[in-house]
This record gives sequence, C-alpha cells and structure tokens, in this order.
Amino acid sequence: MPASLPGSTLVQNQANPTLGQFVLFDPLSGPKGSPLDAVTFSGAYDAQRLPVKVAAPGNCSTGMLSTGIGIGANHVINVNASVSPATPPWAIFRAKFDDNHIPGERTTVYAAPPPPGVVVTDVVDSKVMYIGGGKSAIVAGTGPNGNGYPASWNVSSPVPYVAGIALVGAGNGGSRDGGAGPAFTGFPLKMVTAVGAVANGADIEVGFANRSGVAMVATESAFGSAGAQLAAPA
Repeated sequence: MPASLPGSTLVQNQANPTLGQFVLFDPLSGPKGSPLDAVTFSGAYDAQRLPVKVAAPGNCSTGMLSTGIGIGANHVINVNASVSPATPPWAIFRAKFDDNHIPGERTTVYAAPPPPGVVVTDVVDSKVMYIGGGKSAIVAGTGPNGNGYPASWNVSSPVPYVAGIALVGAGNGGSRDGGAGPAFTGFPLKMVTAVGAVANGADIEVGFANRSGVAMVATESAFGSAGAQLAAPA
C-alpha cells in the first residue's frame, strides 16, 4: 500500500505527500504503483482460476519498514569531545554507521583505513533486505495453461532484484513518489557530511538533501535524501 506520511492528509497521501516527519518505507510497496502496492480483487479469475487483482492506489497504509534498525534522516551526527580523531568519518563510525553508505544496498569496496568504514562502492543486492532476494521464479507446469508438474509441486527458486532496491523515504519536504507513473519509485538515502551551513531541505552534499528538520553546520553528518529516484525494481 502507498506509504502514508504522518503529517499529510488523506488527500495528500493519495496523491504524492511530502509533509510531516521523514519516514522510511519499502521500495517494493511504499511508492504508489510499486510492485507490491495495494491491490484489490477485480471480480475476475485467470485461466488457472486464480483471482485477478487490480491496483488500488487510494488504499493508503504505512508502507513502512518497522525493524527498528536505527536508520533515518532525522538523526544528525556531530563531531564532539568524545570523537578522536575529531573528524566526521570517525564520528560516523562511532555512531555505528559507514560514511557514504546507501542503506539497503551492499558495500563491495571500502577505502583503506584509517578511518574505517568509508564506503567507495555500494551495489544493489536485494538479499540485504529480503529473504532470498525478495522474489521467486515459478517453474511453469507442462499441462494446459501451465498446470500440472512441476507447478503443482510449487517448484520455485529465489531470484534477487538487481536494480531499484534500497531503503527509501519521504517527509520534511521530500516526495514519496518519483519517476514516471503509474508505477513510481522512491528516493534512497546516503550518509553525507556538511561542509558549511545547511538549511532543512537544502543539499548536505550535491544530490542529497537535509531532511532532518533542523539546520546543520559544517562537519555534521546525516542520511541525506537523494534528489534522484531509484530505477524501477527489476
């Protein structure tokens, strides 16, 4: 179901909300028209007598992750007296995050330490977020309309997504839906660091906006919200 933002009205949530505190949601269900977005029974059945479902984009729900993983755009990490050496990458690492990381993607290359945990390359690997990668390939049966062996034995295998998967979010001025409809995509995050004063809604680093709800100053870091949406999940 499309993700509902806490500070947006029903009408806004049924359109493309931006108001309220920044929240995270699943790229497969949070954006309107995404692969697991709200559907309802059409009243018809297909050739295998399975119910045909149609999109119900007005049926909004949370669409959000609820794992308590501690990732979000609302927390600002600062260089304080407990950080030694007193640099943003060390502050980020002591906060249990990695600099430049895109949550929901898998890091394949780190810069040589020190400091530790500075990401060079993240790649889409949906096994990071979903058991088996999030989808399965059904082996069609050999009988009429695909019935019979092996479909009757529920033979399937995991097929991870290779594009369009990362944690996405919206709020504090950030849009829920991006890309071309009716199947929209979301906006991922990245751990970035301010080099000067950054108002809420302005870019912390190029392409990643401050959605924390507070103004940031130089050396402070946060998960910035991308201005470019994800590719379609595939």
